[in-house]
Amino acid sequence: MSIDVLKRAKLLFGKAAPETKPVAPKKPANAFHAVTIAPGPRACAAAIDLQGKRFLSRDAPVLPLEKCSSGSCTCRYEHYDDRRHGPRRAREMGVCIDGYDGEEHRDKPKRGRRKADT
Repeated sequence: MSIDVLKRAKLLFGKAAPETKPVAPKKPANAFHAVTIAPGPRACAAAIDLQGKRFLSRDAPVLPLEKCSSGSCTCRYEHYDDRRHGPRRAREMGVCIDGYDGEEHRDKPKRGRRKADT
């Protein structure tokens, strides 16, 4: 108990800096949160090459990029809720694939696999 009093006294009189707890980085709410690299006005070739490519947040390269040749990097991240973009399935594109409209190519049904089974 006397240790707490000493810590308080040091804090009040400014003899010791307050103890800070390490802050863990925030996790995105969505597991598939993604980013793209938006090159700045004077972007380097490395940033332009990665323009439009979506990365999961946890896999995105750190800015400034390792191969950045710009003196002061002005690139930034653009955020997206999902790594995927655009329709992925035929149904999402408005195409109905449930029915077959073509000609029937199967022969009459057979009873088995052997020639004697016909």
